Amino acid sequence: MKVIQASGSRKRAIAKCTLRLGTGIVRVNSQLLYSIKPDLIRDRIEEPITLAGDVAKQVDLLVRTSGGGVSSCAEAARLAIAKALAQYDKNLQQEFLDYDRNLLVADVRLKETHKPNRHGKARAKRQKSYR
Repeated sequence: MKVIQASGSRKRAIAKCTLRLGTGIVRVNSQLLYSIKPDLIRDRIEEPITLAGDVAKQVDLLVRTSGGGVSSCAEAARLAIAKALAQYDKNLQQEFLDYDRNLLVADVRLKETHKPNRHGKARAKRQKSYR
């Protein structure tokens, strides 16, 4: 079996996942998945692996993330892992879609850009004075 590569993105974060035959080891940025803190972020990344069950124990996953914040990196990694597992075992594709569509389809929303001639937030208006 050859190596499978998949990528996922969320906001500014990009994750690239490499899947090889192995024993179920998952590394995110060279760090074992089970040593990632906070737990909420780890659980988010772990979702597709839990859904895959025995299939995930047959392969090793190496994920590299860059850009964005902690949460969007986790979302991107989750997407990349799910895509790689779905390529490896076609039966998982429908299971992932039934559970959460965002496991296989990227959320393309981005941060709203700042408007010209204004400072502050993207939708902030200039203060108006009536007196």
